[in-house]
Amino acid sequence: MSDKEIVPAELLLPSKLLIIPLQGKPIFPGIFTPMVVNSQEDVQVVDLALQGDNMIGLSLIRTEEPTSAKAEDLYKVGTIAKIVRKINLPDGGMNIFISTLKRFRVKKFLKEETPITAAIEYIEDVEGDTVEVKALTRSLISEMKNISEGNPLFSEEMRLNMVNIDQPGKIADFITSILNLDRVTQQKILETVNVRERMEQVLIFIKKEQELLKIQKRIQTQINEKIEKSQREYFLKEELKAIKQELGMPTDSKSSEYQRFKTAVEKLALTGEVKEQVETELEKFSLMDPNASEFVVTRNYLDTIMSLPWKDPEGESFDMKEARKVLDSDHYGLEDVKERILEFLAVRKLREDTKGSILCLVGPPGVGKTSIGHSIASALGKKFFRFSVGGMRDEAEIKGHRRTYVGAMPGKIIQGLRIVKTKDPVFMIDEIDKMGVSFQGDPSSALLEVLDPEQNVAFRDNYLDLPFDISQVLFIATANTTETVPQPLLDRMEIIHLSGYIDEEKIAIARKYLIPKSLQRSGLKKSRVRYPKATLVAIADGYAREAGMRSFEKALDKIHRKIAMEIVSGKLKGATTVGPERLSKYLGQRLFRDDETRWKLKAGMTVGLAYTNFGGEVLVIESVSNPGKEGFRLTGQMGQVMQESANIAYSYVRHIADRFGVDRKFFDENQIHLHIPAGATPKDGPSAGITMACCLFSLATSRTVRKDLAMTGELSLAGNVLPIGGLKEKTIAARRYGLKTIIIPKQNVRDLEEIPERVKKGIAFHPVETMDDVIEQAF
Repeated sequence: MSDKEIVPAELLLPSKLLIIPLQGKPIFPGIFTPMVVNSQEDVQVVDLALQGDNMIGLSLIRTEEPTSAKAEDLYKVGTIAKIVRKINLPDGGMNIFISTLKRFRVKKFLKEETPITAAIEYIEDVEGDTVEVKALTRSLISEMKNISEGNPLFSEEMRLNMVNIDQPGKIADFITSILNLDRVTQQKILETVNVRERMEQVLIFIKKEQELLKIQKRIQTQINEKIEKSQREYFLKEELKAIKQELGMPTDSKSSEYQRFKTAVEKLALTGEVKEQVETELEKFSLMDPNASEFVVTRNYLDTIMSLPWKDPEGESFDMKEARKVLDSDHYGLEDVKERILEFLAVRKLREDTKGSILCLVGPPGVGKTSIGHSIASALGKKFFRFSVGGMRDEAEIKGHRRTYVGAMPGKIIQGLRIVKTKDPVFMIDEIDKMGVSFQGDPSSALLEVLDPEQNVAFRDNYLDLPFDISQVLFIATANTTETVPQPLLDRMEIIHLSGYIDEEKIAIARKYLIPKSLQRSGLKKSRVRYPKATLVAIADGYAREAGMRSFEKALDKIHRKIAMEIVSGKLKGATTVGPERLSKYLGQRLFRDDETRWKLKAGMTVGLAYTNFGGEVLVIESVSNPGKEGFRLTGQMGQVMQESANIAYSYVRHIADRFGVDRKFFDENQIHLHIPAGATPKDGPSAGITMACCLFSLATSRTVRKDLAMTGELSLAGNVLPIGGLKEKTIAARRYGLKTIIIPKQNVRDLEEIPERVKKGIAFHPVETMDDVIEQAF
C-alpha cells in the first residue's frame, strides 16, 4: 500500500476505546454536537483521549440515577465519537464538540473503573440497500416534513440535514435523535442493526408524534380562541369605559354602586350620628378594592341602611266605622275583644300619636289571634309583618349579629322594616309565650327594649349599630298563656283575653266562614253541599269541643274530601245534604261522648271546672276509701299547687266531718285515694279546691252531688272560698257539656258582667263565701 493510497476511515478506527458514561439519552452516529463534561472522571477521560487519537466511546448508563458508573452499569452497544474541539469552562468542566462516527459493541472491558477502557468491535448495518428500505426512506422524509412544517422546534438547518443524508440507516438515526422518545426506546433503536426494522420502528414513533401534535394543535387553537375572545371583550370594555367617561357616567360596577349609594343618601336626608356614620362608611367604600372581602361586607351594610324607611310617615287617617266594619266582616262574635280594640284605636285617633302602642292577645289555639292582627292592620290601612318567636333561643334573632361575623345580618325587627318599607307598620310577634333561653342569650330580654316605648325611639340593632326609631310600629303579640311570659315583658303590653267559642258561635262561624272556604279548597261548589243546623251541632259536640275552631275546620275538610271522592268515582250526583247520621261515615265514631257512666255521679264524685292553655275544661274528680292506714293518696298528674289544694281539702273535710255525723275512725282506719281522670294530661292550679273538698265530703258522708252542677273556687284552710281566674272560659266549658248550675266564689260575681248574655243564658250561678255554703248548694 503506497503513501498516496486512500484508506477507509473504518480501518483507522481503534479497537480499544476510553468510555464516557452517558446519563441522559444515547447519541447516534453521524451527528455533530456539543457535549458538556462536568465530572472530574470524564474530564480525565477526555484529556487522555486528546493525548492519543482524540477518540472516545459513548455508552448509556442503565439507570437514570446520577452515580459514579462502573463497567457493569453500561449498555454494551454505544457510539464512537471524535473530539473536534475542546473549551475549558470556569467551573473546572469543559465543553467539547464531537462528531459521532459508528456503532460499536463492547467485547470485553479492559478496565472496569474510571477511566473505563474496553475492547470493541464495530457494527455494520444490515439490509441497507433494498427496495423496501428505499420506500421507507421516502416515507420517513415525507412524514418528518409534515411534522416539521409550522413547528418552531425544527430549524431549517435540521430539515436540510435530513434531506442531504445519503444513507437510510443514518436518516433513521437522525430522526430518532430529534424525536421526543424515552432513553430506553432510543437505546433499543441504537442496538437495532437491521436498517429496515430500525426504519419501521422509527416510522411508528413518527405516527405517534403526529397524533400528539394534532391534539396539541387543537388545544392551542382552543386557547387562542379564548385569548382572542377575552382580548376582544377587553378592548370593547375599554371602549365602553371611554364612552362612559365622555358622557360623565360611572365607568365600573364599583363606581356605579358608589354613585347609587351617594344618590340614595342625599334623598334620605339623614341627620346626626346616622349621617356621620353613613358618610364614613361611604368614603371607606370608595377607597376599597372590589376584590377585598371587606368590600362585600361594607356594600351589604350600606345596602341595608339605604333600604330602611328613615323618613317619618304621614299622620294616620282611618275611619272608626270602617274599622268596626273590617273587624265584623273578619270575625264573628268576640264583641268584648272588638270593643277593646276599637277603644284602643279611638285613643290613637284622638292623641294623633302612634307611640306606645303594644297589644298582647292571649287565648287558646284556634280562636283567631293571628287573624285579628291582620284585621287591625286592614282597619288602620297599614302594612302587616308577622314573625314567630316560638322556640327562639338566640337574642341575635331579635337584635341581629355584629358585622364582624361572616354572614351577619340584621334582626327580625330591622328585616321586617326593610320588607314593609314604612316606619309605622303593624308587627305581629307570634307565640311570645314559647321563647326559650340558651347559652346564646335570652330573646325575651332582647324584646324588653323593642316593646318599651321609652327605649325603642332609639333602638340599636347589633348589625346596624345606629339608632333607629321603631316607636311608631304597632306591636301585637300573641300567646296561649301569660304564665310563661316574663313579668317585665307583660308590664309593657296591654293584655286582651280571647275566650273560646260556644256551640252557637261555632255554628255561625262555620256557616259564614269555614264551610265556603273549605268547599273552595276541595274544589266543590256551594250549591253541591248543604249542612242542616243539627249536623253542625253534632260536629261541634262530638268532634270539635275545644275552645277554638281548628278541629271543626279539619272535620269539614275531611267531609268535603270524601264527598269529592264520591263525585269523582260517580257514586254521587247532584247536590247532597250532610245529615247527622252521615257523620260517622265521614268522620268515624264520635271523639267526645257524654257517657251515662261519666255523668252518673255517685258518692265520692264531683264535677269541677278548670282553665287550661286550650280554654275551659270540665273535670270529674273521683275518690274511694280502702281499709288501711296509709293516709291520703293523690293521682292524675297534679302539679305542686294542686297537690297542696288537695291536702287542704282533705284536712278541712276531716276537721268538719264530725259536724255531719261522720265517725272519726273513718279517716283513721281507711286510706283515701283521690284521682283526676285523663292521667296523661298535666294539671295544676288552686281553683279545684272546693271541688276536691266536695268530693271527699261526698265520700265521707256517702251523699251524692247534684247531677247538673259544677263548681270552681280556691279553698283556704279556714274554709273560706277564694276568687279564681278564667270564669268566662269555664262557663263556656260548662255550657258545652250541658251543665245548668255553677258554684262560684262570691268575689267573682263582678266577672259575670264581662260574660256575654248568650253564654250565661240557661245557667244558674250560685256565689259562695265559705265551704258551708258550697255544701248547702251541692247536697
